[in-house]
Amino acid sequence: MERNYRRESLRRRRPLQTNLMILSALLLLPFSVQGAGDLTAQQPVELRVELGNKEDALRFFPDLIQLETGKLYRLILLNPSKQKHYFSSEGMSQAVFTRKVQINGKEGKPIAEVKGQIREIEVYPEGFAEWWFVPVKTGVFNDLKCTIPGHADEGMVGKIVIK
Repeated sequence: MERNYRRESLRRRRPLQTNLMILSALLLLPFSVQGAGDLTAQQPVELRVELGNKEDALRFFPDLIQLETGKLYRLILLNPSKQKHYFSSEGMSQAVFTRKVQINGKEGKPIAEVKGQIREIEVYPEGFAEWWFVPVKTGVFNDLKCTIPGHADEGMVGKIVIK
């Protein structure tokens, strides 16, 4: 009698175990499909953002930056003005994986690279920097600004959208 009870109990649990295994496989399926391909072989999407202009306007050109998760970007930050500016977005810094920031000399040749999490990049007058990154989190970030006192108040602000 006890042996029949155990068999009956096992028969009732098998469908539950099978259903749990199928459910687990279905939940993990998007993660296994997403990583297909060699993401390190991507060609970067090039974006240019000017920090001010030759007339010293306190603006980002453009002031709306749209990105997509999973794509490699090469953000070129140009400063054509006669004063330094900052490109700062705490929200964006938390939503991207930085591959590197490349600092270029006057001839445009790389002279240094910075790696790790980046919150702010200062670009000197008539200089430029390259920020290589991959967005890993979606969001709308209204916190793009130049953190030099008075610049954001004068309109040097922007928005970053990651889809």
